[in-house]
Amino acid sequence: MARIVIDARESGTSTGRYIDKLVEYLAVLKPDHEIIVLTKPHRVDYLRDVAPKFDVRVADFKEFTFAEQLGFKRYIKKLRPDLIHFGMTQQPVFYAGKTLTTVHDLTTIRFYNPDKNRLGFWFKQLVYKQVIKRVARKSEMVFTPSEFVKKDLARYSGADPDKIRVTYEAADVIPEKPDPLIGLQGKPFLMYVGRPTPHKNLERLIDAFIKLRASHPETMLVLAGKKDTNYRRIETDVQNRGIRGVYFTDFVSEGRLKWLYQNCSAYVFPSLSEGFGLPGLEAMIHGAPVVSSDATCLPEIYGDAAHYFDPEDVESITDAVNEVLTDKKLRSELIKRGYAQAKRYSWQRMAEQTLEVYDDTLNG
Repeated sequence: MARIVIDARESGTSTGRYIDKLVEYLAVLKPDHEIIVLTKPHRVDYLRDVAPKFDVRVADFKEFTFAEQLGFKRYIKKLRPDLIHFGMTQQPVFYAGKTLTTVHDLTTIRFYNPDKNRLGFWFKQLVYKQVIKRVARKSEMVFTPSEFVKKDLARYSGADPDKIRVTYEAADVIPEKPDPLIGLQGKPFLMYVGRPTPHKNLERLIDAFIKLRASHPETMLVLAGKKDTNYRRIETDVQNRGIRGVYFTDFVSEGRLKWLYQNCSAYVFPSLSEGFGLPGLEAMIHGAPVVSSDATCLPEIYGDAAHYFDPEDVESITDAVNEVLTDKKLRSELIKRGYAQAKRYSWQRMAEQTLEVYDDTLNG
């Protein structure tokens, strides 16, 4: 029986949805291996609950630190794994055992996050660029969530495309009961859910919304997500400009998110860079028509189930959203296609494909 270690330190974050679902569905598959899952203290109980047969342990090593490079490396070596799967790019780069790595996208190296110290973030990007190249070359195999990221990573790192495996993610129907947001019931609204970092392109979405209000004065724009420094900056700008109709939810529960998806006039995804674009699929599976950026992987993932625009052109965003709001036939068709498109993806299939790579690597 082989010992496989899974680095799940990202569990519970937006990016960590992938590793959470991988652990959950690997547990369903009951692999003939000893599985050790490493995570932060606050996620131990959750992972033990979804994977009771796995050995879940605390590994409280922060990313991009000397503790990760030195302490985490020693920690892993003591476990003597036959194989370790790092669920993110950040890892001890000089660990010499057999490794697999998931690279979600290359967004971090291309966009600055104003929520972070500029000098510190510049250093993080510098380190990250080198880590990506080394990890892509030294890993036995690399997982990516889309063909776009596979090609992007191969070009950037020089890694052999044959050692990069695409394992698509998936969307689940939220099981909680819909929980209406007071102030939005009975009102038409567009919505976006997610982080407000620059590559999400919310400033252009707001500019497009201003233009849309001229012909749709009752429609609101709902921006859902925890109010961090970036969201507060955007909210302050909206207030200073006197823009009406923008609703900042702060953190939303699963029940409220489900209600938003089910009741919005359209889900708008203006992102400049994505590795998979999970929120759009979640919107589709809950019956929302999706109006999306045509950047990076999004046309690959959404296919003909989204109505696309150029995310760098405010007029293009405005026109695309307006078409969905005014053309009932188009809206109905998008909803129908969206259901079908979301059902094409499966977390269990992703876990099965990942387990195949585990077995092939161990037997190779």
